Amino acid sequence: MPNLKFGELNLHRIVVKLGTNVIMRPDGRVALGLLCGLVEQIAALRADGLEILVVSSGAVGLGMERLGLTTRPTNVAQIQACAAIGQSRLMSLYDDAFDRLSCPIAQVLLTEDDFRDQERHANLRATLDALLTLGVIPIVNENDTVSTAELDRPAENGEASERERIFGDNDKLSALLMKHIGADLLVLLSDVDGLYDRHPGTRGAKLIQRIEVIDDSVLALADGRSGRGRGGMISKLESARIVLRAGKQVIIANGRTPSVLERIVAGENLGTKFAPVLHAAGAGR
Repeated sequence: MPNLKFGELNLHRIVVKLGTNVIMRPDGRVALGLLCGLVEQIAALRADGLEILVVSSGAVGLGMERLGLTTRPTNVAQIQACAAIGQSRLMSLYDDAFDRLSCPIAQVLLTEDDFRDQERHANLRATLDALLTLGVIPIVNENDTVSTAELDRPAENGEASERERIFGDNDKLSALLMKHIGADLLVLLSDVDGLYDRHPGTRGAKLIQRIEVIDDSVLALADGRSGRGRGGMISKLESARIVLRAGKQVIIANGRTPSVLERIVAGENLGTKFAPVLHAAGAGR
């Protein structure tokens, strides 16, 4: 399978994370046109030889829509109920969209123990490798119905427990997945163009195109949380730091940008790129 050139990288396998604010419209309904457009791009890249894993948020939001809820529940059991309702709807959307393009998909629901336990992690890696070899696109999500580590609120002192720190949200899940599956690039798609040098709504705010080290000054640029999702820019930066430490690259970009994935893979400078300082030219998997 040929590799695709991306900046300093030869791409063979990438992880694409689609945030809730990409999947859902501001009114709480599915952004169907946008989602199908991203599916078409993923299918085209797969046809070009890339192995792609998709980490998708949106199950809780879809469950809320089905139940007619306008605000996210605070009770963990109710959030899990929304996830249980929404996950099947989410997979139905993906299955219909990819099936029209003759792309087989597979649902992969993970808990923190899939990364903690060595045997389970080895089994996960083997399964994902098999799916990708067969030309299948895995659609990955946290198993919110049974796992509460991602859904629980932080402890009162503001410090999450060791168990809660494994995921926290799908941004971190995608970073861990990318690291453990041996992918070459992580693309985090949200409803923002990337990281700005100040709040994006501030006059004169400029998009930062490249970051090599995520320190306290970079973390201080993050502002607020996403509307319907659990993450936000701070979560994306923390996820990017996980990937940088593994010597890999991350792109934070706007999922609403036309042909965003195809343009990123083609090497166009979109969003904010996080690249290790000592990244060797031409390094791949």
